[in-house]
Amino acid sequence: MELQQLRYVVAIAETNSFTRAAQQCLVVQSALSHQVARLERELGARLFERTSRRVRLTPAGTAFLPAARQCLAAAERAAAEAAAAVGEVRGRLAVGLIPTVAAVDLPAALREFRQTYPHVRISLRVGASEHLVEQVRQGSLDVAFLGLPTSTEPQGVTMHELACDRLVAVIAPDHPLAGETSTSLAHLAGEPFVDLPAGTAGRAQSDEAFAAAGLTRDVAFEVSTVDHLMTRLVGEGLGIALLPAAWAPRLPGLATVEVIDAPMRVEYVVWGRHTRTPAAGAFLGVLGVLGGDEPTDLYDSPGDHLRR
Repeated sequence: MELQQLRYVVAIAETNSFTRAAQQCLVVQSALSHQVARLERELGARLFERTSRRVRLTPAGTAFLPAARQCLAAAERAAAEAAAAVGEVRGRLAVGLIPTVAAVDLPAALREFRQTYPHVRISLRVGASEHLVEQVRQGSLDVAFLGLPTSTEPQGVTMHELACDRLVAVIAPDHPLAGETSTSLAHLAGEPFVDLPAGTAGRAQSDEAFAAAGLTRDVAFEVSTVDHLMTRLVGEGLGIALLPAAWAPRLPGLATVEVIDAPMRVEYVVWGRHTRTPAAGAFLGVLGVLGGDEPTDLYDSPGDHLRR
């Protein structure tokens, strides 16, 4: 069994396509297909069901995939550790973030990191906090930036608190509240809201605050992320949103109003509890979260979270 074969299997599983996997791996499709078929013969089991319309994992493939990912990660880590031993940071840096990161200028931090460590491959993934922290636990992300209600802390990872911010009301410029210096949850309860899906950490911040105040509200529009669609819905007067005060001013053409009893949002950067790669350690050093002389492996226990 060769590492290249494992890379092909993972690429096919992630793209659901032999063609796209070959493009991703920079190899002709016939060579990729040959190597996967060779691996299947060696294993005595088919890993993929392939039709003219789709490719999907077989039960054997589903069982094989996690170990394949672990083997690839271990190989990458071994190479990165060897390079680090002679003073060179290599490997990959997979970063996850929520769309509303405000405590860190992430593009500037990544630019500085790339200039300092040009041999590290950087990838970026945007998602919800609860999904990102799970991906850090699984090892598919090295570092993630989260935003959580004050009632929640990331579990199963090492964390560093970056900032705590109050949410503000984001409204259309011609909304009756535009120009007001402040308002309250009770005053906003009768408004239609634009918010993230129920059950997400971003939505929980507001849901918990209204529930604690004994209030109900109407979330008329659910959007999957804070993006152009949310901005348009609010800008057209179809609803209002509650967003972090440090980030809300970045939305063009909208007004913000302080909410005196608004919920708080805590931003964290998190990484693997039991170990971190040289690249992740170097990136955390660029952020000022860790010093450059700290060990590569870092352990903590539940409740023993790193804070500075």
